[in-house]
Amino acid sequence: MINVQVDFRPALPSDEPFLFELYASTRQEEIAVWGWEDAQRQAFLSMQFNARQRQYSATAMNASHQIILCAGQPVGHIWIDHRPAEIVLVDIALLPDQRGVGIGTALIQRLQAEAAQAGKPIRLHVLNTNRASRLYSRLGFQVSREDEIYAEMVWKPAIP
Repeated sequence: MINVQVDFRPALPSDEPFLFELYASTRQEEIAVWGWEDAQRQAFLSMQFNARQRQYSATAMNASHQIILCAGQPVGHIWIDHRPAEIVLVDIALLPDQRGVGIGTALIQRLQAEAAQAGKPIRLHVLNTNRASRLYSRLGFQVSREDEIYAEMVWKPAIP
C-alpha cells in the first residue's frame, strides 16, 4: 500500500468555487476539442457541475463528501456512500498537478482495506474515456456492466 499523507475535512457550501474548479479541470481535455470560446465552456461547465451536484445529492443522500487536503490545502474531493451491502465510490477527483503522484492510488487502497474489513464490495462508475479506469483495473476492479459512455466497475474483497 502506498503511504501518502493526506487529511480530510467535510465539504462545505463555501467549497463550491473550489469544487467547480476541480470539476472543470476534469473536463478540460474533453471540451478543448469542441472549439468553444471561454464563455461557452464556462456556461456548459457550470450547467453540468450544478446538474451533477443535484444528482449526487439526490442519489447519495447519506454519502460522505470530503475535501482532500495536502499540507492543509485542498487538492481534491472524495464522495463515498457506505451502504449496508456495499460501498459506492460516488466520485473522486484531484487537481491536475496532484494526479499521477500516488494520492488516488493510496485513497482507493485505503477504501479497499476498509471494504475488506467490512466484507463489502466497492462499486463505482467511470467514463469509458477516463484514464482513471486503468488505475481501477490495476487495483483489481472488474467491469460489471458498460455502455457506450460509462463502465460500472466492482472490486470484491478476497473471501477467506
